[in-house]
Amino acid sequence: MKVTIDDRAGFCWGVVRTVDIAEETLNQADDNRSNTYILGHIIHNPKEIKRLENKGLQTITHEQLDDIAKNDKNAKVIIRAHGEPPATYKRTEELGLNVIDATCPLVTNLQNRVKKYHQLGYQIIIFGKKEHAEVIGLRGVCNDECIVIKTLSEAEQITDFNRQTVFMSQTTMDKHVFRQVKSYLDSKINDLIDLGEIENKLIGRDTTCRAVTSREEPLMKFADSNDVMIFVSGKNSSNGKSLYNSCLKVNPNSYFIEDIGEIDWSWFDNADTVGISGATSTPQWYMEKVKQTIEDKFN
Repeated sequence: MKVTIDDRAGFCWGVVRTVDIAEETLNQADDNRSNTYILGHIIHNPKEIKRLENKGLQTITHEQLDDIAKNDKNAKVIIRAHGEPPATYKRTEELGLNVIDATCPLVTNLQNRVKKYHQLGYQIIIFGKKEHAEVIGLRGVCNDECIVIKTLSEAEQITDFNRQTVFMSQTTMDKHVFRQVKSYLDSKINDLIDLGEIENKLIGRDTTCRAVTSREEPLMKFADSNDVMIFVSGKNSSNGKSLYNSCLKVNPNSYFIEDIGEIDWSWFDNADTVGISGATSTPQWYMEKVKQTIEDKFN
C-alpha cells in the first residue's frame, strides 16, 4: 500500500508565526517556563496544544487573569492567532500583565476594517460563527453592533437595509457559502434600489483566508488521486471541516480523524493508495505519525 502525505498540508504561515512566538517565549523563560500563558487554546488542534503544554505553555481563560496578575509577577500572556476584543487588552493593561500579541496579521487587518466601517456608521454583517474566538474579537471592535450569520437562511432574515451595508467574513469560513450569501444580499439590495426604497449598494469584502482557500483545488485533486483519503484535524477547526468537505466532494472514501485511535481499518479494504492531509492547524509531525501507523499495519 502506498501512503502519501499531501505536500501542501501543514501549518499556514499565520499558525507558524503564532507557534514560533510561543516557543520563542518559552525558550526565553528558561527555568520559569511555568510563567508563560496563552489566553485560550493556541490553535484548534489538541495534539499541538499538548506538545506545547509539555514544553511549559499553560492555557488559561479570561477568568484566570486576575489570579495570575496577583500571584505571578513574571507572567507573560500570549494573545493567540484568533485575536481578542479591545476589552481584553484594556483588562490586561489594568492588571499590569506582560502581553505578547500573536494575533494573525490577517485577523488584525479584518479587525481594522470592521472598526473603520463601524466608525463610518455602516451596518456590518459578518459571515461567521458568533461564539468563535475570531468573531468575538470582531464583535468587540464594533461594540457588538453587527449582525453575525453563518447560513443563507440566516441572511434571509435580515430585512433592514436603510443604512449603507458592508459584508465581510470570518477568515476561516467556506468561501463558496460566503459567495452564495453575498449573491443573495446583492440581489436583495438591488431589488430594494429598483423599488426606490434605498439608494446604497452592498459593499462586499471577501476576507476569507487565502492560505485556506488556495488549498481547496489542489486538495481535491490529491483526494481524487487516492483510493482512500484520511483527513487529520482538530474537531473544532473551522477550516478543517471546510477542507474535509472538499475531499468528500471528489472522494466518498474520505475520513476525518482527530486521533489515530479513531481509524477504522476496514476503511482500507481493497485500497492500494492512501492520501493524508489536514487543516492549516494540523502539525506535520502528527500526519507523519498517522502515515507511519498505516504503513506499519499494512506493509
